[in-house]
Amino acid sequence: MSRYTGPSWKISRRLGISLSGTGKELARRPYAPGQHGPSSRGARSEYGQQMAEKQKLRHMYGMNERQFRNLFVKASKIREGKHGVNFMILLEQRLDNVVYRLGLATTRRQARQLVNHGHILVDGKRVDIPSYHVEVGQVISVREKSQNVSVIKDAVEATVGRPAFVSFDEEKLAGSLTRLPERDELNPEIDESLVVEFYNKKL
Repeated sequence: MSRYTGPSWKISRRLGISLSGTGKELARRPYAPGQHGPSSRGARSEYGQQMAEKQKLRHMYGMNERQFRNLFVKASKIREGKHGVNFMILLEQRLDNVVYRLGLATTRRQARQLVNHGHILVDGKRVDIPSYHVEVGQVISVREKSQNVSVIKDAVEATVGRPAFVSFDEEKLAGSLTRLPERDELNPEIDESLVVEFYNKKL
């Protein structure tokens, strides 16, 4: 299954969560898209709730199903901590997400494009793989030739605050993960236990 590239607002409304982080998608029409969106669709089954939570998390990080499932399996091999929390931490360690967290892009989708187009360096070397696993302490920076790209400059100027688990130097346009995030620093709208239950039935 390929990664979804269609309208993100439609997906946001279907899942009931703002994928852009701005909340604009749900401000005007806080119901699912389509003819029957405003009307009640009835209560979801347990499986339906688990599926919806999985889709919510997958679309939030802009991943296809195969990538998402493979990372879930990788999280299952970490012996310490809870499976669901470990999975969310691995999602946070994706290069495109770290670029977004540093404020070099306003959305994860935009961050993914910056990585794909070769604007981002990891420890001084160009990395154009959005799924690249970022370790604590690795320096994420903007390639010298890309430092005047308007998308990057606008994003940095628009960033009000950054998570406590990253550091960023606005002069150098460089930053890093200073530590792994705690669960309470990640999205409270996600119930990762439902995602674990969904895949435990599948794998």
